[in-house]
Amino acid sequence: MIGLQRIQPPVFPFSAEIKVPAEQVSLGNGITLFLINAGTEDVMRIEFIFRAGMVQEYLPLLATSSNMMLTEGSEKYTSEELNAILDYYGIFLNLSAEKDTAGLTVYFLNKHIGKALELIREILFHPVFPEKELDVLMKKRLSWYRINREKVQNIATDQFFESVFGSHHPYGRQMHEKDFERMTPTILRDFHSKFYVPEKMTAIVSGRIHEETIDLFEKYFGGLHSKVIYIEDSASFIKGESEKKKHIKKSRAIQTAFRIGSSTINKRHPDYPGLKFLNVLLGGYFGSRLMKNIREEKGFTYGIHSSVSSFDLSGFKVISTEVGKKNAEQAADEIYKEIRLLQTTPVSNEELEVVRNYMSGEMVRMFDGPFALAESFKAIWEFGLDFDYFKRLMNTVRTITSEELLRLAGTYYKIEDLYEITAG
Repeated sequence: MIGLQRIQPPVFPFSAEIKVPAEQVSLGNGITLFLINAGTEDVMRIEFIFRAGMVQEYLPLLATSSNMMLTEGSEKYTSEELNAILDYYGIFLNLSAEKDTAGLTVYFLNKHIGKALELIREILFHPVFPEKELDVLMKKRLSWYRINREKVQNIATDQFFESVFGSHHPYGRQMHEKDFERMTPTILRDFHSKFYVPEKMTAIVSGRIHEETIDLFEKYFGGLHSKVIYIEDSASFIKGESEKKKHIKKSRAIQTAFRIGSSTINKRHPDYPGLKFLNVLLGGYFGSRLMKNIREEKGFTYGIHSSVSSFDLSGFKVISTEVGKKNAEQAADEIYKEIRLLQTTPVSNEELEVVRNYMSGEMVRMFDGPFALAESFKAIWEFGLDFDYFKRLMNTVRTITSEELLRLAGTYYKIEDLYEITAG
């Protein structure tokens, strides 16, 4: 029997160079493709990206509703016909609309690339937004909204973003029931005509790429042009609320949801890799300080997690958990205690090594396979960065010191800057 070594964590080696073989190609009309030719299976993935996220919407639900309606009928196909063709060719679609971007991702056998591109062109550039299907969608979304408003974690999260970014900024604006009545085909068509245009599209192609990919893209997308190019307004001003602590009462709630955090730097800032390391140490993995304290030692929760994330115009950090009402006050005290410890007590070499090894393993997974490569490429392309970002992150994980972590904790986790949002 082979003995297992359970004391020393495994070491995940970094490669000396982090590279993604992304070939950039421009079509005749200027559409940019990034080709990541990797993998051994005859499968391709294409992500079509537009700057058509929530930050562009002038009404709540507009960006997400426009995106969700793309497959509900086009000039050439009804929604039923589209679904039947997609099923026949084994083409899988995933629509998405986030804070800054929107679009769709498609997976298919590479022998079907011609049909896939033909359908995607129809879906992206020729939707008709039928009123009947829109009414059905909005009733479903209203039902989902009402269900989610009964969950304290969703209430706390929505209020957290409103408090941090302001109720008038798209990053912080909340939905209300009346917003579901405002969506009309005309409004969706207007949004689509401004933001889903070929001049604002980028495609990231990954997998075992078909040899005719560029020619087929040129055939189906290279001749597209817009009659009018919408000039976007300047970004809205981000201004968080002055009230740092807010509690939303929810009758009959068994637990209290916590969201503690604030706005912060994003990936473009040189401190961001170090802040990511600090976040993992605090609450970013199962062995983190918050998990050990709040879950394992105190037994206040099944789970507690902290994260640092980037938007185009800002970033945010947040600590999330749900605890029983009787333990809510003590749980908050313990969270702030852990933050203060990071600001005053150097991290031991042993704990540093554990986090180094955890983050090393996560970085290995970020480049494992063609689709993971595509996601990693998108994560830096969206911010106008190159692969020096991953080299800096890798170097930070290898070399960050306890002194640097003290500086980062003192700079980015000032207690007086944190919002504390509770619901329950």
